[in-house]
Amino acid sequence: MNAPANLEHARFNMIEQQIRPWDVLDTSVLELLSVVRREDFVPLAHKALAFVDMLIPLREPAEAALQAGQCMLEPKVEARLLQDLHVLPTDKVLEVGAGSGYMAALLAHRAQRVTTMEIDGEIAGIARANLQKAGITNVEVREADGSKGLPSEAPFDVIVLSGSVAEVPQALLSQLKMGGRLAAIVGFEPVMRATLVTRTGDASFTTAQPWDTVAPRLAHFTEPSRFQF
Repeated sequence: MNAPANLEHARFNMIEQQIRPWDVLDTSVLELLSVVRREDFVPLAHKALAFVDMLIPLREPAEAALQAGQCMLEPKVEARLLQDLHVLPTDKVLEVGAGSGYMAALLAHRAQRVTTMEIDGEIAGIARANLQKAGITNVEVREADGSKGLPSEAPFDVIVLSGSVAEVPQALLSQLKMGGRLAAIVGFEPVMRATLVTRTGDASFTTAQPWDTVAPRLAHFTEPSRFQF
């Protein structure tokens, strides 16, 4: 089997053995995972891990990068978040935590425009370069602290936190449009919960927590008492 065939076989196995069993059944999401080449967003040192069910560090040393949240989330987590958000072609999206740019690339294929914020300048540069190489033109990578969002450019249809937080800041919820959706991984190890918040009124929101996972903390999000939704 030649190299391209090996890659496609590994991609197929990722979708069928990791992602489908995690209740990602939206055919448009599954097709998108075949279109956006995850391996092009993985650091060269870890290319062999592109389709493996694990966090992938974005710099060395790997352990320090994972502790700092400088990593790609597992493919099944990214796919499930994308499915649960029901991103529309007219949506304006804000992502906090650009990482390699892979999640922004997935979002870009479904949304009108994506702004992704990355606090680390080196990683922001990596995301920008990866997106450019992939030919994606409707994503802007901002080197900035995303913990307060982008109030000057709000409201957003979708906000995605690509990492975990102890709680969702009110500052981000206030930047949702009416009917807008926010996805985050909320809580404390060993169990965190995928949390989907929909704005239903000026000061009203509905919250669902459909599945559990664990993800590294995003930088600069305050750590309150052990509060859960």
